[in-house]
Amino acid sequence: MVRATTRRRVRRLSLDGTDRSGPDTLAGEQPLEIALSGEPWVVTMRTPGHDFDLVLGLLHAEGIVVDAAEVATMSYRGGVDPDGSRSFNHLDARLAPGVRRPASTERAVYTSSSCGACGTASMEAVTKLSRFDVAADPVRVPLAEVLGWTDRLREAQQMFDRTGGVHAAGLFRIGPDRSSELLCVREDVGRHNAVDKIIGWALREGMLPLSGCALQLSGRVSFELVQKAHLAGIPLVAAVSAPSSLAVEHAAESGVTVVGFSRGRSCNVYSRPERITTG
Repeated sequence: MVRATTRRRVRRLSLDGTDRSGPDTLAGEQPLEIALSGEPWVVTMRTPGHDFDLVLGLLHAEGIVVDAAEVATMSYRGGVDPDGSRSFNHLDARLAPGVRRPASTERAVYTSSSCGACGTASMEAVTKLSRFDVAADPVRVPLAEVLGWTDRLREAQQMFDRTGGVHAAGLFRIGPDRSSELLCVREDVGRHNAVDKIIGWALREGMLPLSGCALQLSGRVSFELVQKAHLAGIPLVAAVSAPSSLAVEHAAESGVTVVGFSRGRSCNVYSRPERITTG
């Protein structure tokens, strides 16, 4: 049976001479073989859990679907794991009539949990056009609110508390009074997976475009994560670590605000800084 976490006995050593054994909890990492309408499409590594949202978010990020209704059904395919239990590592997404299945050359056979667009055939295919005018989003949020997202996300990271080995993404909605509500948190060994799971959830809930929302990340900001936000209509991406140069370039061109090094009492704003207010 596929689990989000596993237990393993480890030997704990320290310089004070301590040498003891005990159980430790590890974040699960398993392959998920995704088929589209019965035909193999991609194998991705992920932490089991919220698999349907992961697949829906990935299909949206790849430009295959723009609405949850374009996936008619999703179900786990047959098979058993080595222990004889039912396997949950094979999933078939049946596309609705009229939805074009991508050509086999549009995606590599395998992507790792750390990879967002590494299976895409060309950089031209990577730079996808969003349906949403993120640059026109009028959202404004106080600096103190932005700086608080890091701790609010950390407090919600239950799997990280148990394992110390997963990334997290949190979706915040900014209200008329400029306070924010944490709508959804997802954790995964892959940072891209955590974001795909959030966007898949939002797509299933009929919430796109995610205008007036912000994506808080537990790690760094890559090009792919800015692109996923742009495609979902998210105007603001914040993180505890640094963005890449291409992430900032894409954010500036698309109108996404990117905030990095959001820790304690300060942060860096790399694009569209007018959305962060200090008065």
